[in-house]
Amino acid sequence: MTMLDDRTTAAPTWPTAYPQGYAVVDVETTGLARDDRIISAAVYRLDAQGNVEDHWYTLVNPERDPGPVWIHGLTTDVLADAPLFPDIAGEFAERLDGRVLVAHNAIFDWQMIAREYARAKRTAPVRQRLCTIALSKELALPLPNHKLESLAAHFGVVQQRAHHALDDARVLAEAFRPSLHEAARVGARLPLLECRPLTEWSDAPTAPRIGYQATGSGSYGRGSSWRPARKRPACPYPNPGRYEADKPLKQGMRVAFSGDTSIDRELLEDRAVEAGLHVATSVSRLTSLLVTNDPDSATSKTVKAKSFGTPVVDEAAFTQLLRDVAPADG
Repeated sequence: MTMLDDRTTAAPTWPTAYPQGYAVVDVETTGLARDDRIISAAVYRLDAQGNVEDHWYTLVNPERDPGPVWIHGLTTDVLADAPLFPDIAGEFAERLDGRVLVAHNAIFDWQMIAREYARAKRTAPVRQRLCTIALSKELALPLPNHKLESLAAHFGVVQQRAHHALDDARVLAEAFRPSLHEAARVGARLPLLECRPLTEWSDAPTAPRIGYQATGSGSYGRGSSWRPARKRPACPYPNPGRYEADKPLKQGMRVAFSGDTSIDRELLEDRAVEAGLHVATSVSRLTSLLVTNDPDSATSKTVKAKSFGTPVVDEAAFTQLLRDVAPADG
């Protein structure tokens, strides 16, 4: 009997605040950057207690090279006759609609999905996500690392085809159900985060990249993934210090971003640079302002901002401030 079939371990008292349904998602992609594309997607739909209702899988033609074939195994020939993302966007949306998106390193899967829908001039019907890495931390599971294979092994789930979207989604669904029941048993909060669909997107080529920045667990490696870093010109203005409420931003201020934004992150960062601000990749005592729509999330940037007393504003307030940035001193 598999964990997906075992429905005898439901928590005696189920928290009423828990979501009523989940969509366990995995996407394989051509890479990890902003302009990379989805090449396969899988969704396991679960009910409120984590029982499987159905599952779905599709290949997607990325209209470009498939990237690291040695990882996902999907060649140009295999993907040549696959549907384009706009062709499967409707059915994908039906699988997600009204459910919490669950993924291992959910920010990666969500951002890839949000970008694909933005390219297709549509909106993904996702309002919340749950990262199983965050949930395992909340439950203090004794894992050696945060890889999917370690979470699977903890619950006795056997992986058959790592980096195949359908099998990765199955494995995660099998591991998520006992995690959900343990959370219910101990009355743990679920680490739900808001998902903000992209409302503004540009297919303009990205700037040259240098090096890589660690961002946690991603699609490739599920524990040691990387995000290409963008090379930006150095800010020509000195840092005037922290932002003060009810005053304008000033050229040279160091601004950091955390979490989802409705405007594509690179577009938002480009506008900040064009206004004369310094875009920082981390938060320090020198940071003038942190922009986040999720100030209560436990990201490293929000935690540091609180410890340093760094001012915090949301995306809407920041875009208003960008309209009138004061010139640098001198």
